[in-house]
Parts: sequence; structure tokens; C-alpha cells
Amino acid sequence: MPNHPNPTLRLTIARLARRMRSQRARDDISDGQLAVLFGLLQHGPLSIGELSTRERVTPPSMNRIVNAIEDAGFVSRGSSPDDGRKVIVTLTDAGLEITQETLRRRDAWFAQRLSQLAPEKLAILRAAEPVLRELAEE
Repeated sequence: MPNHPNPTLRLTIARLARRMRSQRARDDISDGQLAVLFGLLQHGPLSIGELSTRERVTPPSMNRIVNAIEDAGFVSRGSSPDDGRKVIVTLTDAGLEITQETLRRRDAWFAQRLSQLAPEKLAILRAAEPVLRELAEE
């Protein structure tokens, strides 16, 4: 494959990501809100600044996202034990439940799709996983 963008590959990856994201515990939570919840699940309590850096949005945008998920009861805010002036966002039990249920649904959806593939195609996907991860983490 040449080193120029492949629109078919890009569209296919985007479509797969969109279908995966549609598997969620609740429809009233945005992708951005879920991304923050998953970030807190993976990394533990974080500040607004840390969350905005991780999600590549401005702190005011992150503050709006956190306000919405705090109002829904999925996160709480508290003071940092290291610096009482710093606000830390923490996943609540309700936030943990919604992220775990969303992950369960996504895993089930993906497992069902993978079960329909021939072993050769599964091997191709396994071989491509490190490259896809590298692209996603850049």
C-alpha cells in the first residue's frame, strides 16, 4: 500500500468504530462523556487538566463534559490529597456500573462479529492489531 491516505481503509475503520461506540449501556450519554468515564476507569481519579490533555480538548470543554456526567451521578469532584486547591474527578459507583455495562455490551458485540470470521481472517486481524494500536495512540 502506498504511503498516501487510503479512503476505503479510513472509512472502514471509522464505520467499525462508530458501530462499536453504538454499543452502550445508555443512549443519553455522548461519546465524549463515555470517553471521560473510560479514562477514569482506566487511570483512576484525574484533574480537569489531566482529563482535557488525555482527551485533547480545552479545559473549559472538559469542564462542561464533567458537569454533565457529575449531574448524572457518574462522577464526583473532590480535593486532591496532595494539593487541596486542585480538583480531582472520580468515578462513582453509578459511573463504574455504566462503564462496565457498556464494555460488556461492546465485548459481546465484537465477540459475535469475530465468531463469524474464518480462522485466516482472524489471524490477519491479530497481526494488524499492533499497527492499529500504534495509529490510535499517536
